Amino acid sequence: MTVGIVGLGLIGGSFAKAYKRDPSVTVLGTNRSPSVTEFAMLSGAIDGELTGENLRDCDLVLIALYPRAAMDYLAAHAEDFSKTGIVMDCAGVKREICRSAFPLAEAHGFTFVGGHPMAGTQYSGFKYAKANLYDRAPMVIVPPRFDDAALLQRVKDLLKPAGFGRVSVTTAEDHDEMIAFTSQMCHIVSNGYIKSPTAARHKGFSAGSYKDLTRVAWLAPDMWSELMLDNRDNMLAELDAFIASMQDYRRAIAAGDFDALRALLDEGRKRKEEIDG
Repeated sequence: MTVGIVGLGLIGGSFAKAYKRDPSVTVLGTNRSPSVTEFAMLSGAIDGELTGENLRDCDLVLIALYPRAAMDYLAAHAEDFSKTGIVMDCAGVKREICRSAFPLAEAHGFTFVGGHPMAGTQYSGFKYAKANLYDRAPMVIVPPRFDDAALLQRVKDLLKPAGFGRVSVTTAEDHDEMIAFTSQMCHIVSNGYIKSPTAARHKGFSAGSYKDLTRVAWLAPDMWSELMLDNRDNMLAELDAFIASMQDYRRAIAAGDFDALRALLDEGRKRKEEIDG
């Protein structure tokens, strides 16, 4: 199997290192910074550079770029992809790219599948890429058709060397609605929380709760701004619900209302137990 990877940052670099664990897989890669591509080759993460000429040799092409850059790459190389392989993006939102990519793929005779590996760290760049980043992690895919069992099985087989624990199939609309809650809101809340003027004096007073809540405040602003704005309708719905909830807590605390505050906290505890307990 030959895998091509476009973008060798944390996500693409981790894919490269994961696939290189399988000696039967040839990994080709490219990055907008040629020095990163060269370093990836020197370090053994890829076997060679991915070019417009050898794209057609790839059984799987993973496009690990921001959404707009991914769409630009797809449009620029629509004639270069293999007609029998799979092309998959790895962006954190799916509606915009699938809306553009599905018709493009049909017009040019290649197969596109939307993808979102549910793994990462607060760091970015190839130097933080890890071969085991996807081990047992969930992978979400958005296929062009849901009645093509052979396509879904082929995608799962192509992804198997990466080590995912579960591959979920959904629509672009459902993906973006869920991801606004499970990922994008977490980054917003964390990023807003750390702006408290008290934060500068936290050392010596903070432990697990602080570390858990602030981990994803350390983010890539350009990427997350693009992802959140592409998903603005779902983000606004989640933000409105969260702000309304925070106002409930504020009113109870401002009024010194023990019973109201306790009821709110107990409601949240029960909700967590129902969902994850």
